[in-house]
Amino acid sequence: MTGDTHLLVVDDDERIRGLLQKFLARNGFMVTAARDAAHARRILAGLEFDLLVLDVMMPGEDGVSLTRDLRRTLTVPILLLTARGETSERIEGLEAGADDYLAKPFEPKELLLRINAILRRAPTPVEAGPKFIHLGPVRYDLGRGELWHGESLIRLTATEAALMRIFASKVGEPISRQTLVEELGRDKGSAAETAQERAVDVQITRLRRKIEGDPREPRYLQTVRGAGYMLMPE
Repeated sequence: MTGDTHLLVVDDDERIRGLLQKFLARNGFMVTAARDAAHARRILAGLEFDLLVLDVMMPGEDGVSLTRDLRRTLTVPILLLTARGETSERIEGLEAGADDYLAKPFEPKELLLRINAILRRAPTPVEAGPKFIHLGPVRYDLGRGELWHGESLIRLTATEAALMRIFASKVGEPISRQTLVEELGRDKGSAAETAQERAVDVQITRLRRKIEGDPREPRYLQTVRGAGYMLMPE
């Protein structure tokens, strides 16, 4: 259930938050972390997740309250973590809408088993909602073919939009300049193709300016020596 599965971990303890993020990332998940409920809300306003891991005991709004409120609009699976394992608190969390409950301290392997069990039984909608490719603070809406930075839509030219669709269809796979030229429906023939490959290079440079924090050191739209270009999300 890993690969492109995106988890949100919410815990006010920086050390635990960091350990969970590293452990889950090592096990193949994409992981975003939030320090409290307010931070989690800001993240959830702009991104979609496959599962939320929420600590119950947090300053301000606790995990149970956050779960209850999120359930008004979200169906995403929720796993609650707590330092207290009393039956009453466990029931309260489940009644609030949590899918499962794990008491601290726990073995990391047990957390992994719980997460995978929840994901296996989570219903797969016939028509999934919009899915996103995450490129740092930028996200690409696969359904709409749109690039967003937070709540701001990034304007793409027709060619840039076509390139994003091509790269999004083969995430993590190098695509040659020749293939890009062909996919874009450009003129063929040695002289024309060489010119078109150079034109693709220019379009890649422009696209990087809209995706990368530092276009000169691309992190997400990478150059693969001898193979072309490759989109590598977080």
